[in-house]
Amino acid sequence: MEGKTVYFDSPGPGNMEETLAIARARAEELGIRTIVVATTVGDTAVRSVEVFEGMKVIAVTHVAGMREPNTQEFTEENRQKVESKGGIVLTTGHAFTGIGGAMRKKFQMYLLGDVIANTLRIFGQGMKVVCEIALMAVDAGLVRTDEEIIAIAGSGRGADTAVVLKPVNTSDFFDMKVREILCKPHF
Repeated sequence: MEGKTVYFDSPGPGNMEETLAIARARAEELGIRTIVVATTVGDTAVRSVEVFEGMKVIAVTHVAGMREPNTQEFTEENRQKVESKGGIVLTTGHAFTGIGGAMRKKFQMYLLGDVIANTLRIFGQGMKVVCEIALMAVDAGLVRTDEEIIAIAGSGRGADTAVVLKPVNTSDFFDMKVREILCKPHF
């Protein structure tokens, strides 16, 4: 089997349109119907429901309070746009951070989730995030473990990383399979 990976010159939102187009084309080739996309304020999610029209799009947000207590970065306007086009918005605890984030914050201790996250970042921030959002979507019951999905994330805002993967529950993390890297920044 031979495949194609696109490497972007730099990370960031300038790669979003091409990332979504690459992911859409591969989803069609493989018959994949479920797309999981990371989003902060919701702009990437809004564009994703347009590009992946006719497919199941799950937009995974930051948890409330991630940047500032009692606030949700994903705007209500973007939530309405995504949901009006059939997209699903998922806000839940981050798979790699969880209670370990509290330990890091309070006691400066790094736990297993931090090690996993930082190891995945060797391949780029987006690679860490695509794995994490897939776990979160499965744990929420929105993605099945017996079918491939496309997961899309970025290095900060926008999207610059897309993969085909076989998702699993967080408790089965080491059984997850990243089957294809469709695109990512070339660091």
